[in-house]
Amino acid sequence: MSVQVETLENNMAKLTVEVGADRLEKALDAAYNKQKKNISVPGFRKGKVPRAMVEKMYGVEVFYEDAANILLQETYPEAYDESGLDIVSQPSIEVVQLEKGKAFIYTAEVALKPEVTLGKYKGVTVTKIDTTVTDEEVDAEIEKQRNNNARTVSVERPVEMGDTAVIDFEGFVDGVAFEGGKGEDFDLEIGSHSFIDTFEDQLVGKSIGEDVEVNVTFPEEYHADELAGKPAMFKVQIKEIKAKELPELDDEFAQDVSECDTLADYKEEVKKNLTERKEADARRTKEDEAIEKIIDDAKMDIPEAMIDNQVNSMINDFANNMMQQGLSMEQYMQFTGMTIDKFKEQVRPDAIKRIQSSLVLEQIAKDENIEVSDADVDAEIEKMAASYGMEVDKIKEFIQDAEKESMKKDIAVQKAVELIMDNVKERAKAAKKTTAKKAEDGEKTPAKKTTAKKTTAKKDDGEKAPAKKTTAKKTTTKKDEE
Repeated sequence: MSVQVETLENNMAKLTVEVGADRLEKALDAAYNKQKKNISVPGFRKGKVPRAMVEKMYGVEVFYEDAANILLQETYPEAYDESGLDIVSQPSIEVVQLEKGKAFIYTAEVALKPEVTLGKYKGVTVTKIDTTVTDEEVDAEIEKQRNNNARTVSVERPVEMGDTAVIDFEGFVDGVAFEGGKGEDFDLEIGSHSFIDTFEDQLVGKSIGEDVEVNVTFPEEYHADELAGKPAMFKVQIKEIKAKELPELDDEFAQDVSECDTLADYKEEVKKNLTERKEADARRTKEDEAIEKIIDDAKMDIPEAMIDNQVNSMINDFANNMMQQGLSMEQYMQFTGMTIDKFKEQVRPDAIKRIQSSLVLEQIAKDENIEVSDADVDAEIEKMAASYGMEVDKIKEFIQDAEKESMKKDIAVQKAVELIMDNVKERAKAAKKTTAKKAEDGEKTPAKKTTAKKTTAKKDDGEKAPAKKTTAKKTTTKKDEE
């Protein structure tokens, strides 16, 4: 096998891979063996038709597509390694030559990790954030815990905001009941905005046993096209009203929700936890601000294929999260009215930012000669073991060399973040200047000059795309130009 590399514009490259005819012949044979059990020809038992007979009847190209896919799966990882390139996208494959008895030739167009020229990354100025926790914030957090520990009781009074109303309902559009618009014994929390428009508001003040006509309008972007933007009337019967009964705010409550013996101790614990949370949030915010400024002061040319790769990765991650919640991507699209193109457009800015952040942090780690020791990796594995409740040795059994290298890269990036944060300069947010215009003052305030701020297009991510499983999207032989 031979690999030729052609450098293209915008951090792209084209690999031309040539695989010997003997290897193509083996792939054709493998494709035949894969399919032969399904091939029937008069005079032969099923699965026993010779390959030459099949090719004579159906054409020599009958096994080309499967053979091409077999070879691509086998040879692209080899070409990836042989090229020595820092590839950061899935390849765009085009078959150039696929003919029995000749070499198999294909091209793979790939994105390369762009070079990054850093500007200032030490002494970056970030906004100082006040992490003081007020008594009001402590009280609000404790009130949240009271609500979380409230019990629900049936009440004999009209519906109030915050109650849960048990209702039967049926919806009508133009006087005709519509599919999916009927429910019985439904628990509806008033004020949760679970139902469209002002549905919940119109139940406030109504009593048990009361029949209510609720008039609403479906949103223009509603997932069911036949209902989108249309006015509807719901017949609603209130069957039960349930209200929250909050626990008393005393030492017993503190003992129930914490390890504290007294309410005073619990308040101190809440204040301590809120302070830690605020400090962590403030650090993340300052990290984001610092990295954003470093990105703005850096230069990099991110190829579109790299961005597309990151977008697809983010969508796949989202789809996996949905599946864990029992919802398919198709169902999510249906419920939200989203399309895959809209989704890609929505996540694209975040994808670019992720790539940019990764690239500049990796470059800082490189420029600063940040090293990651085996001890650093072991410490990270210990954190993982504690997080998963597993033994360290068990975690190590599952970690392959490639994953260990990925961990080292992540640790180096985190060390780069720490270096940045150790050198930041904090500045209090500038107070807004206001000019009091007195009635007796006839002078006009001078108009403020504004200068258009020059922004640098942001780029992205230094992660290598895995050089595995590649399927031929196009297996039609590219013939000599006629």
